[in-house]
Amino acid sequence: MELIFATHNKNKLIEVQALMPSHISLLSLTDIGLHDEIPETAVTIAQNAVLKVKYVRERFDLPVFADDTGLLVHALDNAPGVHTARYAGEQRDNDANMNLLLTNLNGISDRSARFITVIALSSQDGECLFEGVCSGVITSERMGDKGFGYDPIFMPDGYDKTFAQMTLTEKGTVSHRAKALGKLIEYLSLGQ
Repeated sequence: MELIFATHNKNKLIEVQALMPSHISLLSLTDIGLHDEIPETAVTIAQNAVLKVKYVRERFDLPVFADDTGLLVHALDNAPGVHTARYAGEQRDNDANMNLLLTNLNGISDRSARFITVIALSSQDGECLFEGVCSGVITSERMGDKGFGYDPIFMPDGYDKTFAQMTLTEKGTVSHRAKALGKLIEYLSLGQ
């Protein structure tokens, strides 16, 4: 089965490919020749995932899925939320995003946070949404050099290391994206 993953993010693509069963052939936006920057103008994480799917589906007649992820920090009224990738500005700079978050949490003892990923799927059977959540804390400093995004400062509950200190396999057992992807894979397997 061929399935388009609506992303230009190489790190995210690697993470998802590692979790995808062999009978599903993933195509990235680059693979299908779509180099557009897909607008993420919705007010919720789920709506952004749906926007991406619709954008691609209007141009290609293949099943497509897209994800959107938000980091919700309790003490910051669930910021950065829907603005997670652009928290420090439109340039989508991971270092600047982490620096701003750490600055905004300076002196705050409640560092609880959760990642939420919503995957939208559009296929000949219609549209579906799949959600994954991972709770944890924001560390006071960066730890680890793996992963991407906020991984060096997010430590999931029940672990003594950040996502950036975990192997891809370890992260794949606990992460928000892995949980949402697991639900997508189960759904696709039922249709086989």
